[in-house]
Amino acid sequence: MTAPEAVRSYIAAGSEVFFAELAEWLAIPSISSDPDHAGDVRRSAEWLASALRRAGFPIVEIWPTGGHPAVYAEWPSAFPSAQTVLIYGHHDVQPVEPVEAWDTPPFTPTVVGDRMYARGASDDKGQVLFHALGVRAHLAATGLTAPAVTLKLLIEGEEEAGSPHFEALVRRHADRLACDVVVNADSAMWSADVPTTCTGMRGMLAAQVTFRGPADDVHSGSFGGAIPNPLTELCRALGGLHDHRSRVTLPGFYDRVVELTDTERDLFAKLPFDEREWLSTARSRAGHGEEGFTTLERVWARPTAEINGMWGGHTGPGIKTIIPREAHAKVSFRLVANQEPAEVRESFRRWLGEQAPPGIAAKVEFFGEGTKPCLTPLDHPAVGAVTRSLGRAFDRQVLYTREGGSGPSATLAEVLDAAVVFLVVTLPDDNYHGPNEKTEMPLLLKGAEAAAYLWSELGSEN
Repeated sequence: MTAPEAVRSYIAAGSEVFFAELAEWLAIPSISSDPDHAGDVRRSAEWLASALRRAGFPIVEIWPTGGHPAVYAEWPSAFPSAQTVLIYGHHDVQPVEPVEAWDTPPFTPTVVGDRMYARGASDDKGQVLFHALGVRAHLAATGLTAPAVTLKLLIEGEEEAGSPHFEALVRRHADRLACDVVVNADSAMWSADVPTTCTGMRGMLAAQVTFRGPADDVHSGSFGGAIPNPLTELCRALGGLHDHRSRVTLPGFYDRVVELTDTERDLFAKLPFDEREWLSTARSRAGHGEEGFTTLERVWARPTAEINGMWGGHTGPGIKTIIPREAHAKVSFRLVANQEPAEVRESFRRWLGEQAPPGIAAKVEFFGEGTKPCLTPLDHPAVGAVTRSLGRAFDRQVLYTREGGSGPSATLAEVLDAAVVFLVVTLPDDNYHGPNEKTEMPLLLKGAEAAAYLWSELGSEN
């Protein structure tokens, strides 16, 4: 077992260089959704490739995509029969507007006490880079010349733009990416005092719905009440997407849902959840959702259907008395373990067609194929390895969460047929995606420490 004293000593000695390098990387404005920053995303990939070579990775490559480049690295294990672990993360960042809301320049990393402020500090450059420090600490503490597991990294450059080319990239390089376990470095833990590891992420399916009625906008005095109104009918249809128990009414929607076990519900209940504080964060005055489930269970382990926006007809100043020719809505579904986006897609298409009355033509367009959910059981050996590693780093009990959002983990799990686990130290109040994004510097060092233990933990299972 890797000695904590040796790991901590190495990390402490290397912390100054680590944070200097992180600041250098954070100064690159790798905003993937802005075409004007395409060159910066490329520079970010090149910077990371150089950093991984300095850390000792013998194989480092920049992989082109149909958009921004990804970085691949590999370090074969010291042991021929060792497990292979793939670390996933991203080097692109969110836009920074409104810049005036930042207290410090977003791409001038600024240290205040134990915090470093900059776009990407927590999401996701800090959490990617601590793995370079962690693997060096692992080697220093064990005396090995190569890790106890074969380590691979895939750090994409388009996560903040929706990962449009990620699945194609993974399928194209599936042989190179083959692994036993995926370690996701892009999520958050509960709090600095309550370390947690995530066991699953929800999938997502998004669509735009159009209801078309008359060929043109027509006078509501002359025709109102005598022809169907697309806005009215769309409201009526989408209003029926949930029943009185807040359950989604699509036929078969829950057929594949993996129900929570009593153990999982008990573990969720151990988390110090404050409903009032959570509602404040949600900018809401009351909780709401599917009957029979707690707030955390609804967000992490239950599927949803949400209307994200609606428009149609006259929306400008004043009144314009018309029956509009068409109405539109954006709708999204969050999916949980075993639900298939393709099945939900077809169910929604059929259901929507049945809601449209005569005189209304319904059309639905989906944004891509959808993202599949992923879930790793609590008793999986890799979950146990992450839990023990975090527990040693933080010297306290590690609890479990899931992620209500969606990401590419399911793509990796499906294509590579590998379990997905999470090793993250970002906090919910790090303001990722918002102004004044920060990272807690001591937590990044804890992340590096946990990673150093994890490679020994997984290596011992050979």
